[in-house]
Amino acid sequence: MDKVDYKKELKHLYKPSPLKIEFREVPKMNFLMIDGTGDPNTSLAYKEAIEAMFTLSYTLKFMIKKGESGIDYGVMPLEGLWWVDDMSKFDPNKKDDWKWTALIMQPEVVTGELVTRAIEEVRKKKNPKALSKIRFEAFTEGKAAQTLHIGPFSEEGPTIKKVHDFIIDNGYKLSGKHHEIYLSDIRRAAPEKWKTIIRQPCN
Repeated sequence: MDKVDYKKELKHLYKPSPLKIEFREVPKMNFLMIDGTGDPNTSLAYKEAIEAMFTLSYTLKFMIKKGESGIDYGVMPLEGLWWVDDMSKFDPNKKDDWKWTALIMQPEVVTGELVTRAIEEVRKKKNPKALSKIRFEAFTEGKAAQTLHIGPFSEEGPTIKKVHDFIIDNGYKLSGKHHEIYLSDIRRAAPEKWKTIIRQPCN
């Protein structure tokens, strides 16, 4: 059985270069999502959200692998939408004020009915605390600028500014929510090697 690598198939969205900033048109895709507030480094709710979504994502993966389609694929990375009510005051260093949506992209083979069945299976086996907060929803981001940041989250500020400046210098305006995609397992990789996609919608 061949294993589908959606990061490779969607490399224009999930494998950007750290050496340049590029515009991308991000299409409609389906995600598992949980909303919350506060600093992700200290928020118990954020930790619980990640645990619940990865548990459900892996359950879906194995259900599909064992099902009629027989498709195997790698679970997609964690992503985060971050914002404050007034985005002109969005400060990467003041995370206590942040609102967030944690999300994991799901391939087209995942349906709402399958998600409902997977939730019941997870509830019977592990029942993570944030399971009931998960929703399965389509999200269309549209035009966005993105690049790859290499290093700890605390050093993202200059990279975010470069992305914002790139958008403005090209005659566009920032829109939507600050978007990050976490490609590294921070439990294993050294902080200076962490890879994070920085993406900002624009119009």
